[in-house]
Amino acid sequence: MNTFRFFLAAAAAALTFAAPARAADASCPATLNHQFPRLQDEKPQTLCQYKGKVLLVVNTASFCGFTPQYKGLEALYAKYKDRGLVVLGFPSNDFAQEKGSNREIADFCENTYGVKFPMFGASHVRGADANPLFRQLAQATGNQPLWNFHKYLVGRDGKPVASYGTRTVPDDAVLVGEIEKQLAAK
Repeated sequence: MNTFRFFLAAAAAALTFAAPARAADASCPATLNHQFPRLQDEKPQTLCQYKGKVLLVVNTASFCGFTPQYKGLEALYAKYKDRGLVVLGFPSNDFAQEKGSNREIADFCENTYGVKFPMFGASHVRGADANPLFRQLAQATGNQPLWNFHKYLVGRDGKPVASYGTRTVPDDAVLVGEIEKQLAAK
């Protein structure tokens, strides 16, 4: 009986991890119609709260040569958040460079890089096991993350605009130009 209860609890947790948001707001774009646990406390957060914003969605890792991009992502967020940019971080161990619990990842991000942009619980970001947001973004852009710190830019309408590989740093002129273009669109 205990095994059965464990199975039921695990199944329930799997269903609620990245379940579509059950928001009453029918105007939420399909790309944002998901719910993920917040990294710091694992409380469910709907991505619909970001509708009408320009989003930079990034898969992250704490033990990667590209981890210093956190600093640039935070600077980008601080510079443009009042104009409507939100950086969304999704830690992943898909490339074996993210270890520890969500709380440990959150502490690392905050204490090492001063990350204030929204971060979500660790999840898969590529392949058949990718969380539903990353599956949609990969399908829409034709690009799935090949490594950590892959970036997807999503317009105010909730539609993916572009995909940027790991080597595109947060202050890259092309990326910043596209962000500014999307922020100017109302």
